[in-house]
Amino acid sequence: MTTSILVAALMTLAAGNTNDIAPDDTTVVLKGVTVSGQRQRDFQMRSSQSTVQVSHDYLQQHFSGSLMQTLEGIPGVKAMAIGSGQSKPTIRGLGFNRMVVSEDGIKHEGQQWGDDHGLEIDQFAVDRAEVIKGPAALLYGSDAIGGVLSLYTNHIPTQPLSGSVQLFGRSNNEQLGVTAKLGGRLGNWFYRVGATLIDYADYRVPTDSIQYYSYWIRLKDRRLRNTAGCERDGSVVLGYAGYRFHTDLRVSDSYSKSGFFANAHGLEVRLSGIDYDRSRRDVNLPYQWVNHLKVLSHTSYQGDGLRMEANLAWQNNHREELSEPVSHGYMPKPDDTLERRFVKNTLTAHLGLTLTLGEHHELSTGLNGEYQHNRRGGWGFIIPDFETTSIGAYAMDRYTVSERLKLNAGIRLDHADTHISSYHDWFFTPIADGISVYKERSADVNRRFTSLTWSAGVNYAAGYWVLKANVGKSFRVPIPKELGADGVNYHIFRYERGNAELDPEQSYQLDMGIHWDNDVLCVQIDPYVNYFPNYIYLNPTAAYVEGLQLYNYTQARVLRYGVEAQATWVIDRHWETELKGEYLYAEQLSGDKKGYTLPFSTPWSVDAGVKYSFQRHGDTFVGLNVHIVGAQHEIVPPEKPTDGHWTLNLSAGKQISLGKNKLNIALHADNLLNQKYYDHTSYYRLIDVPEPGRNVSMMVGLEF
Repeated sequence: MTTSILVAALMTLAAGNTNDIAPDDTTVVLKGVTVSGQRQRDFQMRSSQSTVQVSHDYLQQHFSGSLMQTLEGIPGVKAMAIGSGQSKPTIRGLGFNRMVVSEDGIKHEGQQWGDDHGLEIDQFAVDRAEVIKGPAALLYGSDAIGGVLSLYTNHIPTQPLSGSVQLFGRSNNEQLGVTAKLGGRLGNWFYRVGATLIDYADYRVPTDSIQYYSYWIRLKDRRLRNTAGCERDGSVVLGYAGYRFHTDLRVSDSYSKSGFFANAHGLEVRLSGIDYDRSRRDVNLPYQWVNHLKVLSHTSYQGDGLRMEANLAWQNNHREELSEPVSHGYMPKPDDTLERRFVKNTLTAHLGLTLTLGEHHELSTGLNGEYQHNRRGGWGFIIPDFETTSIGAYAMDRYTVSERLKLNAGIRLDHADTHISSYHDWFFTPIADGISVYKERSADVNRRFTSLTWSAGVNYAAGYWVLKANVGKSFRVPIPKELGADGVNYHIFRYERGNAELDPEQSYQLDMGIHWDNDVLCVQIDPYVNYFPNYIYLNPTAAYVEGLQLYNYTQARVLRYGVEAQATWVIDRHWETELKGEYLYAEQLSGDKKGYTLPFSTPWSVDAGVKYSFQRHGDTFVGLNVHIVGAQHEIVPPEKPTDGHWTLNLSAGKQISLGKNKLNIALHADNLLNQKYYDHTSYYRLIDVPEPGRNVSMMVGLEF
C-alpha cells in the first residue's frame, strides 16, 4: 500500500532537500530565489554565531511528523524520538535543559527535564523558526548553554480575511490530521485563530520481536503496542500594529495523549489483563497526557534610533502518567492508576531596549525574570515539589568598523533561587530490628546561584569570503530533578538519584565560521569547541535499586569539539546538489568515567542529496537524499556500541495557483528501503527496539 501511494504521489509531485531554508547567518539558498553574493555576505555579517533561519515553506515541504523531525535536515540539529508522535530537540548533542525553546520571545516551560516529554507546541502554528547553534546564555540566560530554538507565530495578516487549511498523514503510524488558520486585518487591528487535530496509531518497526532483560517479546504485525495517541491544539491572537507601536495578546492551548510502549513499562505487563493487540489505535495503560496553556503579551515601540520591547507570559503545564497499579520494593499495590502528576505554573517577563548610537554603535540591554511553581502527585515519585525564581540583566554592543568588519561584545549577570520541598514515601520501609519508617526521598533544600557570563565576536568579509568567530562563557543552573530526584524511570529502564550539592554548570566555548559563496558554489564550515569545568550528567553505577540499575547525578570536567560542514552546487536552473555532514567528540577529563565519552553521544553523519526543479522558479521539484550515520563505539558502560547505517529518502513538492489562492502539495518519504537500524541516541535501543521502518508523510494545503 505504501509503495502504491508513493508511486501515485510521484506522478504529480516533486521535491528537494534542505536547500530551501531561508538564508540568514549560515544558510545558503532561498527556495526559487537566486541570491547575490553581496546579499549572502550581508546575511553572514549579521551575527558572529551560527544562526539558521527556517522559512514557513521549508516547514511545510519537509513535514516529517513532529516539528523536530522536520528540522533534522539542519546540520547539528537532531530529534530524539519518543514513540511515534513526539520528539525532543538537541543541538550539537545537547538537549533537554541545555537548550532553550522560545516561542514568540518567551522561553517555553513544560516538564522538559523528562526524556519522554515532547514539546507542547502546535507545530502548524509556527510561521518561521530560528536555530542558534552554540551557547546563547548572554541573551537567554540559564539553559541556553547548548543553543536556542526560536519559534515565531507572530505573522500579521495584511488582508481583511486570509487563511489556510491543511490535511496531512503518515503511513507508518497511520497518522491523520487537519489544521486550519484564519486571520484578518482591519486598519491597525488584526486577529488570528488556529486549530489542529491529529490522531495516530501504533507505529511499525522492521522486526518481529525485541529483547527486554533477556525476555523475547513478539510484536503483532511489527507494531509497538500501545504507542498510539492524539493531539488537540488551538490558539487565538488579537493585536494592534501601528507605524511605531505594536501590541498583541496570544492565548494558546495544547493537549496530547500518548501511550507508552507497554512492554517497556516493566515486565509486569506480561501479567496484565489488557488486550494490547485488540486495536492499533486505542490507548491503554500505561499512558500519559499533558495540557499546556499559555497566555502571552508582546508590546514593542520603534522610534528614531530606539526600540523598546516587553514580553509577559503565564504558562500552566499539567501532566499525568497513568499505569496499572503494581507493588515495587516495599510499596504495596496502590488503589488507583495515577502514578505521577505534575502541575507547573510559570510567570515570565522580558524587557529589552536597543539604542542606535551614531553610525557605528548599536547597544542592546535587557532584563529577564521568571518564577516557577511545580507540584507533584500520584503514588510514584521521581522529582519533588519546587519553586524557582531567577532574574538576569545583560548588555551587548555591536560596533561596525566598516562594511567588511563588525565586532560585538556583551556581559550578563544572573541570580537564581531554588527551593525543593521534602518528600516522604506514603508507605513504610523497614530499616532495622523491626523498625519501619516513612522513608525520606527528598530533603528540604534551598540553593542560591549567581553567575557572570560574557561573550565577544567578530565578523570579517573579503570578496567571496566571510569569516566569523565567537568566544564566551555560559552557565546553567542545576534543575530540581538533578538536585532532588530519587525514583524509578521506567521508560528509560533505570533508577535515578539526584545530588543536592551540585554546582552551576559552566561552559567556555569558541565558535567559528568559514563561508564562501559565488552564487553557483557555496561552502560553509562551522568548527566549535566547548570546555565544561563541571558538566552535570547521570553516571551509571554497579548498584541496583528495585531491580533497576542505579544512576547518580554527578559532575566532571568535559571537553567537547566538533564541526559542521555544508556545500551546495547549483549546476543549472534545474539541477542542484548538496553535501553536508557533522562530527562531535566528547571526553570526560575527571571523575569515575575519566577517559570515556558522555552517555548517548551523537555519532558522525553525512547527507548527500540531489534536487531537480521542473520549473524555473522551483514550484515543482523532486529530490533524493542518502543519510549515512557512522558506528558509535565511544560509549559509557553499560552502554553498548551501535552499528552504523544508511537510509534512502525522498521528498517532493508542487505548488498550484488557483486564482489568488494557492494549493500546496508536499511529500516526504523516509527509509525507502525499510532498513533495520538503531539510533545511538534513542533509549528504546536499550531494549532492542529499532527505528521506524518506511514512512511516507504527505500534506495537501490550500492558502486563501
